Amino acid sequence: MFIKVTSSGGRRYAQLVESYRNDAGQPRQRTLATLGRLEPGGDVDRLIDALGRAQGRENTTGGSTRITDLRFLDARAAGDVWALWQLWRALDLEGLSLAWRRSRSELDVLACLRAMVFNRLCDPASKLGVLRWLQTVALPRGFGFDGSLPEHQHLLRAMDVIDDHADAINERLALLMRPLIDQELSVVFYDLTTIKVHGEAVVDGDVRDLGKSKDGGVARQFVLSLVQTAEGLPIAHEVHPGNTSEAKTLLPMIRALLERWPLKRVVLVADRGLLSLNNLQELAQLQAELDATGRGVRLEYVLAVPAARYGEFRDELKALDASHDAALTWIDELLWATGGEKDTAGPPMQHRLVVAHDPVVAQRRSQARREQMRELIALGEQWGGRLDAQEAGQRRRGRPLSDSGAKARLYHAVKDANLAHLIQVDLHSELFQFTVDEQRLQYLEGLDGKLLLVTNTDAPAAEVVQRYKSLADIERGFRALKSEIEIGPVHHRLPRRIRAHALVCFLALILHRVLRMRLKASDRQESPARLLEQLRRIHQQTAQTPDGQWLRGLTEIGAAQRELFAAVGLPVPTPAGLMPPDAGRQPDG
Repeated sequence: MFIKVTSSGGRRYAQLVESYRNDAGQPRQRTLATLGRLEPGGDVDRLIDALGRAQGRENTTGGSTRITDLRFLDARAAGDVWALWQLWRALDLEGLSLAWRRSRSELDVLACLRAMVFNRLCDPASKLGVLRWLQTVALPRGFGFDGSLPEHQHLLRAMDVIDDHADAINERLALLMRPLIDQELSVVFYDLTTIKVHGEAVVDGDVRDLGKSKDGGVARQFVLSLVQTAEGLPIAHEVHPGNTSEAKTLLPMIRALLERWPLKRVVLVADRGLLSLNNLQELAQLQAELDATGRGVRLEYVLAVPAARYGEFRDELKALDASHDAALTWIDELLWATGGEKDTAGPPMQHRLVVAHDPVVAQRRSQARREQMRELIALGEQWGGRLDAQEAGQRRRGRPLSDSGAKARLYHAVKDANLAHLIQVDLHSELFQFTVDEQRLQYLEGLDGKLLLVTNTDAPAAEVVQRYKSLADIERGFRALKSEIEIGPVHHRLPRRIRAHALVCFLALILHRVLRMRLKASDRQESPARLLEQLRRIHQQTAQTPDGQWLRGLTEIGAAQRELFAAVGLPVPTPAGLMPPDAGRQPDG
């Protein structure tokens, strides 16, 4: 059968025609049905429309519209927000609203919180930027806002509610995340970073202060501490003033962890900045308190020894070097006796000290140092030769070099390279001269590639080293906070808004790390950022017919995108699961 077009009286008609052979075997045609007029709005269009409805197609045109007649008015990113929404609900984070259930705020605080958290992962921006971003995305049904998007003041007021109930939120968050945490053996990693801020004004209780930035130099900032499990899941954070000493944050954070989490054993792994003899003493006192109260929690730690203290172990390290092949990797241990020093209290203590040597790192560091020194020594010899030539009466173009000028230039070059302890410029001599401390150079090369860890665990030395090296994972968490989530620089002025901003970014980091864990478990190579980028290509499309009807649907979800949803265990979006643009967001048309 086929469609045959005929004309009559200036009109075109469609007929359903069948080919057949008569009794004589000759080919013939016969008309089975006249389908009607072909002009727009005619019988054929109505028939097509009726057949579409019979197939369950919702977007019918009443038989009056062709594709060229549609006005395509709007396209909103849908896939990435949908995935985050489904993950948010899978982690039961909707339950955070119980933390402020008694608040008298008429705001949809939870919807504002969700919007700010999702924005950090999809298109991080200021709070005004969140409003612009909301105009470009299709929100899932049930997201909130009741048909009208929030204003800037609503987001700020929601942040105030969040900070007012921060303790309850963190307690609720700990409760919701317990199924993801190993309660019997919790190895936790603790570290701090610095977040730059804008603005010079000073307010009451300001957490912004001048301090040494992790990015180098001195900046106005606040300090953010982060606790993460061995699986890479962040479980706690805290905002500290910008000039806070790292070591002073350790004990308060541990006490907060023990209050919120029913842990049986804590193995704390932290970097060099967290080690002080006072901290070791206080950790022992805290363990005694836990034992006395019958809490039954074993508090263990693996802390890196600051390089500045390596000199205390000069003889011991020299003896260990002599007993091992420097060309091979080795791990050994010794005892570190402390007590009677100004930075510790209480009786003398002995600590287990694990020493690890990496010959590759040692060679790389020694070679880099010697290369720097060769360049500086060559520079000094060049200036010395120039001074000798001037003394001998040889004239050169340009301004003559003086001994004081040569001393100043080499001194600053050595200081900028952090090698003043090895290349010493004699600033008190009338003549330009410098010396190289070869003995100290050999001592430092003996320390290259060495890692010193103090611990109270009974784990084998190799396991202690491995646990510390796993600390690099928390640094990836900080990189995600700074690069993908863009926690800073922060433009908020009030301390409560800064703390609320940090909490929003912390929640975004939880979603980021859970996505990362699920991708890794599915043996996928994509990062969370790449995942969201791929899903962001799924759009909600909006079109309008000439008679004013709205047509909405999703762009086709490809096989690769379906695989990504399956990899992280989340359902694919559906047109019915998305809110249509409401009256407040309706495209002009």
